[in-house]
Formats: sequence, structure tokens, C-alpha cells
Amino acid sequence: MIIDTHVHLNADQYNEDLQQVIERARNHGVEKMMVVGFDEKTINRCLEIIDEYDDVYGIIGWHPVDAIDCTDDDLNWIEELIKDNEKIVAVGEMGLDYHWDKSPKDIQKEVFRKQIALAKRVNKPIVIHNREATEDVMTILKEENAHEVGGIMHSFSASPEIMKDVIEMNFYISLGGPVTFKNAKQPKEVAKAVPLDRLLIETDAPYLTPHPHRGKRNEPAYVKLVAEQIAALREISYEDLAKATTENALRFFRLNENE
Repeated sequence: MIIDTHVHLNADQYNEDLQQVIERARNHGVEKMMVVGFDEKTINRCLEIIDEYDDVYGIIGWHPVDAIDCTDDDLNWIEELIKDNEKIVAVGEMGLDYHWDKSPKDIQKEVFRKQIALAKRVNKPIVIHNREATEDVMTILKEENAHEVGGIMHSFSASPEIMKDVIEMNFYISLGGPVTFKNAKQPKEVAKAVPLDRLLIETDAPYLTPHPHRGKRNEPAYVKLVAEQIAALREISYEDLAKATTENALRFFRLNENE
């Protein structure tokens, strides 16, 4: 069994066939799925989905691209939702995104810091979105003592050297579809170098679809392709990779304690 630690089943791309998508995931050995809500609309849809499906859990926070739209009321709302719902297992995705220019960097940083503080108050780990902002992300994580709650570097794309720094800060490394891309050198290097007890797998569906389905809509069933590729790169069995990443996810999200 495997766990998809980051998926957007709340995206409009699944409005027509969500039930079938979840069934396909189960049929491919996906034991649990973590749905990420990152603004008002996607958080509300996340809550509906985790209420309906026993094997789907929630991660809620505010995305850095939309940081300019985030108010203190929004963050208070997120905090209360987490306190009220034991199926919400982490805060995020939060972080910095310097690829898009919708939200000024200073506002992104402020909202990022506020969410780390929120995570400490509710005693939940954090899920980090980092796009073209590694240095500033690392600085904020260190300054805000994010190691106290720990977290996941979602869809990790930085170097093996950065990976080591991240792990020292009580973080896990999550890899998705790009590890299957032919020319994705860095994710493959990380897949081989990351300690097995700090590795997680994800799809980020409907985005970042793994080979050979690249260019089509991604879905959680395809997390198996990610796991197979990493197992091949590490020269271990698929079963050993699946077992390790599942144990890591259960430990990180503290699901063994709830069941």
C-alpha cells in the first residue's frame, strides 16, 4: 500500500468523476490521500471531501501566490477549522513562489511566517511550497524555528545539498511526477540520496503528471509510477519503497495515533 501525500482532489478538474478517480487510486494500492486546500474555495471543497471519504485527509493553509488576498480573518478561520477537525493533519501549502508575480515578496513572507506561527499553536506540521525561492524559504524556516513542528518540502526540486539542510531541520522530502521525467536530473539525484526514513511520495494531481501520462490530467493512482521510478533509481524493490514511504507518512501525519 502507498500514500499520496499531496493531491488536489478539490480541483475543478475532478468535478465530473471524483468517485471514479478515488476508486482507481484504491485499486492501484493507494491507501490514503492527503487533499490540499490553499484558499477559501479549495479549503471548503477539501472539507466536503474528507467528510465523505474515510481514506482522504486534509491539509489546509494559504498558497503564496495568493498571499495578497489572505487576511488575518482567513488565518483565524483556518486555525479554528484545524482545531475542530481531527482529519486535518497539517498546515499548508505555505511558502514562497517567485515564479508568478501576483503577490509581492514581502507579503508572501509575512503570510508564510504567520502560518508557521499558526502551525505551532495548533501543533501540526507544515507543508512547504517553494518555487524559485529556496534561499528565502530556508531563511524563514530557520528564523521561525520551523523545526519545532517539522514539515514536508512538497514536490522538492532543489539540490541534494539543500536536501540535507532541510532534513536537519526536521523535514521530510516529498517527490512526485518530475522524478519520472527524462531530463529531470536533480529530482533523480535527490531520489537516490534522500535517507529512506525521510522520503515521501505524492502526485500534486491534477498537475505534474508522471511519465508516460505526461500532458494529461494527473490523478492519485499515478503515485504508483512515482514509487516505481524511485525504487528503480535506488535499486530496491517496489515493496520496500512502498513500505518505507507509507510508514513515513503515517508517522509524519500522526495517523497511527488516531486509528
